[in-house]
Amino acid sequence: MKNYDTLSEAINDLQANDYPYDFNLNPECLECPSLKIEIRPEDFKVDKIYRFEGMSSTDDNSVLYAISSKDGIKGLLVDAYGVYAENISETMRTKLR
Repeated sequence: MKNYDTLSEAINDLQANDYPYDFNLNPECLECPSLKIEIRPEDFKVDKIYRFEGMSSTDDNSVLYAISSKDGIKGLLVDAYGVYAENISETMRTKLR
């Protein structure tokens, strides 16, 4: 797995090489606004996880998920981790571990 120094570097590289879509995190599913679809936890897998820590503040901690669906849709999900992580269902939390 390739290592990245910054979140933006990782996003740019992964979008250019296999993961063109952006996903949003909902409590029960992932949403792809550009395709206007929702993907349930049983219909996707996490291919890679990258964690980034902020230089000056723990408020800047983030995690980048490279995700692929059963239908072959590949995209990226960016989320905070730690105390600022999104409020999601236990099924989604388990899937994104």
